[in-house]
Amino acid sequence: MTELLAKRALVIGLGITGRSVARFLHARGVKLVLTDQRVDVDTAGLPTNAELVLGQAPLERVENVDLVITSPGVPRSNILIRRAVELGIPVVSEIELANWFIDTPLIAVTGTNGKSTVTTMVGEILKASGARVFTGGNLGVPLIEAIGSSYDFIVAEVSSFQLEWIRTFRPWIAVYLNLSEDHLDRYRDLDEYGRFKARIFENQHNDNWAVLNRDDARVWSNAPSLRARVSSFGMERCDHANAIWYDAGALHFAFKGREGTIGIERLRLPGLHNIANAMAASMVALICEVAPQVIEEALARYRGLPHRLEFVRELRGITFIDDSKSTNVDGARVALQTVKAPIVWIAGGLDKGGDYGPLRPIAKEKVKVAILMGQARERIRQQLGDAAPTVLVPTLADAVEQAASQAGSGDTVLLSPACSSFDQFKDYAERGRVFKKLVMAL
Repeated sequence: MTELLAKRALVIGLGITGRSVARFLHARGVKLVLTDQRVDVDTAGLPTNAELVLGQAPLERVENVDLVITSPGVPRSNILIRRAVELGIPVVSEIELANWFIDTPLIAVTGTNGKSTVTTMVGEILKASGARVFTGGNLGVPLIEAIGSSYDFIVAEVSSFQLEWIRTFRPWIAVYLNLSEDHLDRYRDLDEYGRFKARIFENQHNDNWAVLNRDDARVWSNAPSLRARVSSFGMERCDHANAIWYDAGALHFAFKGREGTIGIERLRLPGLHNIANAMAASMVALICEVAPQVIEEALARYRGLPHRLEFVRELRGITFIDDSKSTNVDGARVALQTVKAPIVWIAGGLDKGGDYGPLRPIAKEKVKVAILMGQARERIRQQLGDAAPTVLVPTLADAVEQAASQAGSGDTVLLSPACSSFDQFKDYAERGRVFKKLVMAL
């Protein structure tokens, strides 16, 4: 595939990923056409000799290139992508391009929720073992940035959007955490979304590893069809040859004919979902031949990532929690299950097409009042029904003001939106930062 890089390439989307791709290809002498539908793109740092087309690029821009690299946020319906496919021009994602140049053991993590946590958790465990580790991918630093440096392991979060345009992408270890409704504004249904997630295993051989969640039936159903060696994690003990499970406050594993225990009594992250994350990361570490004691110590030191059930402050006996990263229904459900009731719940944002109905039982049980904001607020209210009292507000600032007035001593104010942030913010992280600033100003 690398012979394609000697000619001319079209890069679609000039966010973090597209800019990294442009720099990478420019450094290798590739002639570039750079496009973005936004007209206000910051051009600083882009190759000065590239052809730059902002706004709606004409279809002719595709016809004289040998390769198209598309950014994750660009849908498959994009007219330039469709034209490239019609012409038989290869369309690839950044992770596919990077894969052509990677000869270091690659660990890739996907799933609806927990990807970033498990990716960084694996990275910290491997670093604790003394390894040189690149940690990145969809969580921040594009995978392409690993090329040209010396690492013992590369650990990358990969999304379904990135997996849409792979050809030869083949991780040594591929981790599939879970599957629940998300991105239904991009996919026809949950099955299509799941099929793209499962492409992470598509090119694996029998000397590769697949790490699957036994507790998620849709994820576990992939096991019989995989060429890779299968290992698994789940809450209950399993007779599977390479498995890890939770019992009596510790992780227990059976791996390559040996059994052992990894203590997690010092794990700082709350909730059963984080025990599952620790199991997934520990299984990866065992495959990488990290000693159980090293895994245990690294998990004890791991502090988690911002905007994931992050404590903000306590004020007048009210606890404020930032869970802005919960951009789908299942993430919000887990957050509501995890934090202490009574909960004043802030939710809403840009609707992604999911069903909010599954939140009704936990809302009825634990939510004192739901403060619903943004574009999706009315739809969430309708689907919650009478599960909890609701207050509708336009913005996050209004939501924090309302939550502070509705909450009393002993309550938890939880931002767990169940929606994307793009109606008011550039991403979930900005939404979380604004929430924390508003809370600290109370």
